[in-house]
Amino acid sequence: MEKMHNKFLEQAWRWYGPGDPVSLQDVKQAGATAVVSALHHIPHGDVWPKADILARKRIIEEAGLVWSVVESVTVHEAIKTRSDQVEHYLENYRQTLQNLAECGIKTVCYNFMPVLDWTRTQLDLLMTDGSKALYFDWIDLAIFDIYILQRPEAILSYTPEIGRAAQERYATYDQDAKKHLQDNVLMGIPGEKDPSLEELRNSIAIYGKIGFDGLRENLAYFLEAIADVCESNGIKMTIHPDDPPFPILGLPRIASSLSDFEDIISRVDSPFNGVCFCTGSLGAGPENDLVKIFKKVQHRVNFVHLRNVKRDALGSFYEADHLDGDVDMYAVMKELVAENQNREIAIPFRPDHGHQMLDDLEKVTNPGYSAIGRLRGLAELRGLELGVIRSR
Repeated sequence: MEKMHNKFLEQAWRWYGPGDPVSLQDVKQAGATAVVSALHHIPHGDVWPKADILARKRIIEEAGLVWSVVESVTVHEAIKTRSDQVEHYLENYRQTLQNLAECGIKTVCYNFMPVLDWTRTQLDLLMTDGSKALYFDWIDLAIFDIYILQRPEAILSYTPEIGRAAQERYATYDQDAKKHLQDNVLMGIPGEKDPSLEELRNSIAIYGKIGFDGLRENLAYFLEAIADVCESNGIKMTIHPDDPPFPILGLPRIASSLSDFEDIISRVDSPFNGVCFCTGSLGAGPENDLVKIFKKVQHRVNFVHLRNVKRDALGSFYEADHLDGDVDMYAVMKELVAENQNREIAIPFRPDHGHQMLDDLEKVTNPGYSAIGRLRGLAELRGLELGVIRSR
């Protein structure tokens, strides 16, 4: 029997642009061939000019790489909340997509998380080997929610065990510790403005009225509004799972589980409406069966983030080494490799996050995006992929 031809995934790397501490030369040395990037200097909701897109693309290509995925074209809050200015920002989004397509970039990652892009309570959890990891601690989140943000009735969102632990720990925090926790929770994308406490309080009130069902409807409204430009230009949109994949701070979450993704796909059932399969975000949800989810949505997976997490009894989690943790990366890779063989164009993936380690411990780096930890992750994942392919 003739052995089938095997196709490899496209190995990509997130790069925040010329101001990123990790250079494109570093990216090449790590072994990646593609770049995942965005124009973070452009305010949310503004149109990305073709000149700016082409300038970024030229820098990447001159380094011998390709700009494979945009991560991300941020969805303005006016769209998520469907406020009075929604049509203005939808038209801007359509024009940005059109400009990207005309520049040859047609895979776009985005998320529909209210206000906060991702949430961690600690950015430098010390591992036993001396490296540092990102950490989500339910107790610290409760401290932020109840005592710093002072959300009304926030205590009802937590178990009595977490509530008591938060009260005891908060009593030990001085002003510096409180400020440090606040900065961590509110931290967003490097180069972009973080929300203030007052802005977060106002947004929580708005989303409280919208609710889970309303946010689902607003996502469908967004997708329907961009469908024509996506379909006519061959654009693939990929929604990133909620991070973490459960409600926090009274904000609804609509991209956290299999049922969520089935709803997203079925409401706007078109090939452009795709998924960014993030093993770290989904893996933080103890009820999520990642292989089952992938099998259900694999026909719409156009981009992949591979990282691992380790949960404790409370559901708190830290970001583990890529091949260690609660995510069965081997099982996920087997399914991903199999699906990739059916594609005309290889599915791009990137090693998502990485421990701060070795020389990077002495450098100022973007949280989760230092060079060496991701290099290790990419090397491990590349080896795992090769092993899976050779064993087919």
